[in-house]
Amino acid sequence: MALREGALRLNLAASRHLYKLPLVCSVRAISENVSTKSKVASVPITGDHLIYTQEHFALKESLRKIIDQEINPYVDQWEAEGKFPAHRVFKILGNAGFLGVNKPVEHGGLGLDFSYSIAVSEELGHINCGGIPMAIGVQTDMATPALARFGSAELKREFLLPSIMGDKVACLGVSEVGAGSDVSSIKTKAVQKGDEFVINGGKMWTTNGTQADWMCLLANTSDGPPHKNKSLICLPMNLPGIHIARKIAKMGMWSSDTAEVFFDDVRVPCKNLIGQEGMGFTYQMLQFQEERLWAVANILTMMDNVLQETIKYTRQRKIFKMPVLHHQAVHFRLAELETELELLRSLLHRSIALYIKGNDVTKLASMAKLKAGRLARELGDSCLQYWGGMGFTSDVLVSRFYRDSRLLSIGGGADEVMLAIICKYMDTLPRK
Repeated sequence: MALREGALRLNLAASRHLYKLPLVCSVRAISENVSTKSKVASVPITGDHLIYTQEHFALKESLRKIIDQEINPYVDQWEAEGKFPAHRVFKILGNAGFLGVNKPVEHGGLGLDFSYSIAVSEELGHINCGGIPMAIGVQTDMATPALARFGSAELKREFLLPSIMGDKVACLGVSEVGAGSDVSSIKTKAVQKGDEFVINGGKMWTTNGTQADWMCLLANTSDGPPHKNKSLICLPMNLPGIHIARKIAKMGMWSSDTAEVFFDDVRVPCKNLIGQEGMGFTYQMLQFQEERLWAVANILTMMDNVLQETIKYTRQRKIFKMPVLHHQAVHFRLAELETELELLRSLLHRSIALYIKGNDVTKLASMAKLKAGRLARELGDSCLQYWGGMGFTSDVLVSRFYRDSRLLSIGGGADEVMLAIICKYMDTLPRK
């Protein structure tokens, strides 16, 4: 069974990184516990789970300890400061193996299938904000997949390995002021001159942009058709001509730094090209299935947590001499939201089960992302309402979720793009 084979690879790969904190199990330690059939009280029974084995849950438990010990105690501070220390957090996660779960062993990863990345994404949803999981997702599932699949051995050594180990922070340079969901409309150019590309243009909404060591840049490398003239380039962020114009103030995701970046005659060696010239758009599209499923898994956990916090609060808070929860309108609404969450979870896990068997799940992934973005807005609004005036403060998880989750229907392909993809697979789009 593929999952079991992946778990065996866990024993081999994890020997390169042990998380040193005494209360946190390393990936290697987890795999050793699993191999000897030891039981961990907090690990749920997994026999009936659609895609997860005991190895998945052991991996999640190890990550949860890091979150509880190294991240959540500082989230409020990082939210107030508008930035989290990416290099420090990524190094902790990299040492423990969580930045390359499904990346090749020979380049520092664990070599496991994508279901393990989804398990990690779900667990990252226990971080008490949306910004830090998003930044981690950029590192693991947006800036590095094309490099891992198509990059040269030299590029993998220089950029992929240190990103997996947490020694370098990556960002993705795709979106521009006039080209967000419409990736084919980007204007940034990389013109070849001798053995170098000369880059001019700019990128917008660049997550990790003020802290990144390198960017996976999508740029036009020819004047050909818009779907065939783009290439991906590994771009060190310390090169002359790269200017961080500003750190963008956002409605939510406060602890994640977002930058506007300009390129003024930036020179980078042609050997930094990922794969074939002109294939950048295709490479970028190939990873969208994983990127979108990762985002759904992450926000599912956040929604679970917000819903449970709301149940707890409404059970304690009284109005008209009875707990808010005891009003039928409230507990019926929460039951509806729980039902929607379980339906979305089933769609996600079905999609993953099909995907790791080699199936195209673009339609299902688009449906899942569409539903997740809309349900997040619905759940955030309903739950915030039941918190009353407290929900309108910045002191509670539900208000932070309300702000942060709004991005899901915009970033990584807007709801309208998801609908267009679904319609394409339904063969209902108007013919051009």
